[in-house]
Amino acid sequence: MSARLLKKVLKEHEQRNQQYVAEEEEDGKRRLNGDESDSPHSGSRSSKNPFDLLNEDDEEDNTDEVEESEVVGGTLAEKQEVPPLKNTSKASDNKSRKKKKKKSKGGSLNSLNANESEKPLDAALETLSLDVSLSKRQSGPAKAKSEDAGVCDNLVKQTGPSILEADPKHLNAENELKRIFGSKVVKSFEKSNQSSGHRQIRGGRRGSHHIRKTILVSPSDHWPRWDGSMSMEFVESKDGYNYFRYIYSSSYGEAQRAFEAAQAIHDLNGVASVLMYHPYHLDALLTMADYFKFVGEHQMSADSIAKCLYALECAWHPMFTPFQGNCQLKYSHDANRPLFKALFIHMKNMDRRGCHRSALEVCKLLLSLDSDDPMGAMFCVDYFALRAGEYAWLERLSEEYKSENSLWLFPNFAYSLAVCRFYLERENSPDDACLDTTKATSADLMNQALMLHPAVLKKLVNKVPLKDQAWTNILKNSLFHSDQTGVASLDHLINIYAERNYLIWRLPDLQRLLRNGAQLVIESLEQNKNDARDWACVREEAFSSGKNEYAHLLVQDFSDTVPTLPPDNLQNFMVDPRAGLQIADDAANPLDADHIPLPRDIADGNPLAVLIESMLPWMNYGDAGDVAAIDGNQHGHDQEDEGD
Repeated sequence: MSARLLKKVLKEHEQRNQQYVAEEEEDGKRRLNGDESDSPHSGSRSSKNPFDLLNEDDEEDNTDEVEESEVVGGTLAEKQEVPPLKNTSKASDNKSRKKKKKKSKGGSLNSLNANESEKPLDAALETLSLDVSLSKRQSGPAKAKSEDAGVCDNLVKQTGPSILEADPKHLNAENELKRIFGSKVVKSFEKSNQSSGHRQIRGGRRGSHHIRKTILVSPSDHWPRWDGSMSMEFVESKDGYNYFRYIYSSSYGEAQRAFEAAQAIHDLNGVASVLMYHPYHLDALLTMADYFKFVGEHQMSADSIAKCLYALECAWHPMFTPFQGNCQLKYSHDANRPLFKALFIHMKNMDRRGCHRSALEVCKLLLSLDSDDPMGAMFCVDYFALRAGEYAWLERLSEEYKSENSLWLFPNFAYSLAVCRFYLERENSPDDACLDTTKATSADLMNQALMLHPAVLKKLVNKVPLKDQAWTNILKNSLFHSDQTGVASLDHLINIYAERNYLIWRLPDLQRLLRNGAQLVIESLEQNKNDARDWACVREEAFSSGKNEYAHLLVQDFSDTVPTLPPDNLQNFMVDPRAGLQIADDAANPLDADHIPLPRDIADGNPLAVLIESMLPWMNYGDAGDVAAIDGNQHGHDQEDEGD
């Protein structure tokens, strides 16, 4: 109610009260004079309660609110009964009069206020999805905007949270390092690195610009501006998932052809030249990340992967919500593959830094993006969950994840679920409400794992290694004497499990659990040998394929050990940069010298050294001329040695 209307109502109320007092005084005089006749105003006075005037406006406001709620919600009248109003006939008359006055005095202004008051309510209801029919009553501009988007009406909303829903706050490894070591320690370490490594960037190749904030990685200030050479488009909605894929610009296609030409002759200088023109070329960044990893420069390798993820996230579609587990980005599209490769390497980099919870969240993201699991994230998610202490979540995953076979049939889940139950039992007493006593115990789960996959035991004994005499006696049993099953797919998964999870079994408590379970299995087989045949039938039925279905997953990709090569052995892959660019020009003509001249520091020196300097601006590799001079002097010394 406006202030003007409120003053008017109060004034009318005061006048009516004065009139009422005057009429009461007249009635009192008539009674004293013996006049019992009814006054002409008695009927109206008796039918109208003056105190109803106080609540009349409130009843009007309540009526408006109820009507508005019925229009928007549609179900308020069913859930809550509105109490009857007093003097409804007269109140409705007064209400209609007041509405007419409002329209006559300030119809345009009130309509504008009404629209402004309805907009936030409609937006809130549309956000919370309380009324599906509300989207059909969109205004003209809003509806046109949704049609321009082209996919708003087709997006599928999931009813509940997905088991693979990732927590963005745990994706940042810096946050986990602060939780482990404390924010003061991390900040002091960062300040020491900045103070010791600060220097002015030579040549002015990178100016100051705004760096977009992303979730997957924390971009550095010295990174180049994102060139926008890629984007993401919506494909379709099916089975409760929204499908997307990456698309690339024409300039990116030219850089891709130059990269393929350099890759064909194993020219790292050519790859570095591509990155100098296109600093966010994905395949070139992945190639340089592998190179830096092999030469032992792990920080530079991680920086290349971070740049790759930064560019990929900058190109995300506005409706692409991968952390909710409702988006699919199929690996079968070639344009989507760099994201999977970069995420997998990023996950391993965080694991090496000890950020197991961050690695777990990235693993969830990998699993949710493609249900076919092209990178084999299912065979390392249990390891990250155990290292991060997410035992309850791992049990939920084994129960809720939809797959062709039960997850506990895989070797990694069969043993990891036993370890998971062991830690839950140790954290909670048997009488604790947090512990589900209806589930199998850790000892029972360990016995099932040993009976289902007995070949895992010998792999673990050799990999951990376990050198007690008790293990020698256990491996003499016919069930555990071999580490091969004869099934190609199962043997491959066992090798992956032993390579990925062997560190967990170095704990004495888990070794005791494994040893007690193996001894108990041997004792049970002495009483009933049919159990081994029954579990063998289950194993053969679960892995019935004669070929290795997981041959695309390399065992070394799941290993913590990184093979390194001396830099001298990689010199064969560094040919003359002019030759590499000439071959690229002949193959695809992406880098025409007339249109894209070579920078002086690249033409006169080694593009790889310039690239390294651009990635680590606080390091001084010398001028390009110095590099060329060093190469010339080295070549002269080599000729003198040959002459001698």
